[in-house]
Amino acid sequence: MPKPAQKRPAASRRGRHDVAALRGSIPPLVTPFLDGEVDYDKYAELVSFQIEQGSHGVLVNGTTAEPSTLTTAERNRLVTVAVVTAAGRVPVVAATGSQSLAESRALTEHAVAAGADALLIVTPYYIRPPQRGLVQYYLELASGHDVPWMIYHIPGRTAVSVTLDTLKACKDKSPTFVGMKHAVNDLGFASECLQELGADFKIFVGLEELSFPMMAVGACGLMNAVGNLRPGVLAEMCEAVFANDLAAGRKLHDQLLEINKAVFYDTNPIPIKYMMMKLGLLAKNEHRLPMVPALPELAAKLDGVLERAGLSAAPARASRRRVAAAARRGAVVSARSRGRTAAR
Repeated sequence: MPKPAQKRPAASRRGRHDVAALRGSIPPLVTPFLDGEVDYDKYAELVSFQIEQGSHGVLVNGTTAEPSTLTTAERNRLVTVAVVTAAGRVPVVAATGSQSLAESRALTEHAVAAGADALLIVTPYYIRPPQRGLVQYYLELASGHDVPWMIYHIPGRTAVSVTLDTLKACKDKSPTFVGMKHAVNDLGFASECLQELGADFKIFVGLEELSFPMMAVGACGLMNAVGNLRPGVLAEMCEAVFANDLAAGRKLHDQLLEINKAVFYDTNPIPIKYMMMKLGLLAKNEHRLPMVPALPELAAKLDGVLERAGLSAAPARASRRRVAAAARRGAVVSARSRGRTAAR
């Protein structure tokens, strides 16, 4: 079990000069459970798997992680495990939002101290605050540290949307606000954000079926649950778009289409965890209530999806293209990694 990370000096933390590393496929990892407890050793294996398969980063405690069923201590420990395991090889994005300012502050402070490279903060769910309340809430969480942060925009889960004016206010008042995860079926809003906030405003796609279309209009990357299954293909699609090879990107998007749809055959991450178990990526298909495992009918349907996708075993090693891309990223962050090690 990795030792808890120690707080790093401010000079060694990632700041706005490192924001360029936040792009590409950054999958939201599932939380593995074993007999009701979080399996931190397996979680470290999942982080390593993502890096080996060529993912550009990892997202801790996203929706796919079932964070509402986790304690604050468990969420914090997952961040620590991810940072220690990644060891600077790829960025670690920590989702630190909840419906409570006090809880969100505690999660954010731990992520900053543990060495997370960026923060993803969901709009407070259930409360349905006014936009001016959202702005004040985010500015409060952004104060006192220099870690880049993004808004997690997922109104289907939180019952509150973020307006363009709110995004502008956050950008005007917080120099470390760099983007958002956009889990809304609205390409037009993504385009408006890029036009009004600048091409450097980072939009990560949060809906699988919009992965390629939204990247084609300017999104910088993906934070998709299906990355738990096919991390290499998602990374390749991002690399294709970065290289302006839209034909290759569309081909990979078409290849992923059925699996992308299958993620939502039931509430995420029920289908993902079942398919990960079938691929040998998880030993058990275990959730915490009120989440429950896939029913037999769904399991049979997902078996067909995996068979048609040619997935009968765990994904093979990363392709040469992904390995080369990962090596380039590793060279960029190697000095940062050495700084992390020294700081600990």
